[in-house]
Amino acid sequence: MLTTKIINYNLLLNKQQLEAVKELNGPMLCIAGAGTGKTRTIIFRLAYMLDKGIAPENILLLTFTRKAAKNMLQKAAELIGDEALKISGGTYHSFASSILTTYSKSLGLKSDFSIADESDCIDIISHIRSIKGYKDKEQKFPDKKTLSKIFSKALNCNLSIKDTILTYFKRYDERIDEIKVLQDEYNKYKKNNSILDYDDLLLYLYNLLAKNEDIRDKICNQYKYIMADEYQDTNKLQAEITILLAGKNQNIMVVGDDAQSIYSFRRADINNIIDFPKYFKNCKIITLEQNYRSTKAILNSANKLISNTKQYYPKKLFSDIKSGTPPALVKCLDEQQQAIFIISRIIELYQSGIPLSDMAVLFRSASVSS
Repeated sequence: MLTTKIINYNLLLNKQQLEAVKELNGPMLCIAGAGTGKTRTIIFRLAYMLDKGIAPENILLLTFTRKAAKNMLQKAAELIGDEALKISGGTYHSFASSILTTYSKSLGLKSDFSIADESDCIDIISHIRSIKGYKDKEQKFPDKKTLSKIFSKALNCNLSIKDTILTYFKRYDERIDEIKVLQDEYNKYKKNNSILDYDDLLLYLYNLLAKNEDIRDKICNQYKYIMADEYQDTNKLQAEITILLAGKNQNIMVVGDDAQSIYSFRRADINNIIDFPKYFKNCKIITLEQNYRSTKAILNSANKLISNTKQYYPKKLFSDIKSGTPPALVKCLDEQQQAIFIISRIIELYQSGIPLSDMAVLFRSASVSS
């Protein structure tokens, strides 16, 4: 025990959450429906690990943002004590940066390598593109931003430049060889100047783990328990890193929901969460279905809507929150009629005594709001 605090897990968690929290050994896939207490489950699992005597230095929490990791560790500290703050938590990229700094020599990197952000990378590509004689307005040749997207897509999807262009950027199929030359020059420039971009962080970490068994074992011996959040939003390279990190000990829980995969445009691959059990034998699958955010009326509508889509991990969300006003579907002829309806509804609610601060309008594109 690392704290004198007593946590009544049975009282504070529902049956499925409790199972996800207490099952520490072996691989687990936690399918967490919207509003089902996914973050709460992770926080209590962190606390439970420490409660059972697992050293914080042996735990790794991988999240979608640094802010999410910081929040989870802080909440875990409030439950169990400040030992939780010693847990390693952050994004795949921040974790990669930390590991690469430690093992930079093994990869031929300088320990003081710099990390280029997106705008830096675009500037470098623009410089190389100019040196090679490509004009900014040249037809049928990608501009600097598009080149950056092509290079990033290829790396994160583990594809060649040729396959990337033929799959995602077909209009440049006649310039494949030239684009490949620019990619080689881009990589050469970064290497000569000890620069890594965000994609390189993942690639270098993957190569370190895949090609150096002794180093991989050392890292795995430190991080014996791994949790990865929002797994449906990981890309192919991140999934391969996860598999390598967890391969030795098998004590891994990934959390996510195939029904909430919305970042394919950022190279997220839904197959990572779908295929997770294939990479880990005897993987336990736990589904969180009790929703704490919405009324029964809203969930009934959501369940019916999602039942018409392809679900790899079927779930039926339910709630103990009493039903309020059922959701309404309003059909409009065009965007103008839609806008008029929304404005009229806002005025109607406001005149009935509901403050504007209690209202929200969601829209698909920011341009619609104007």
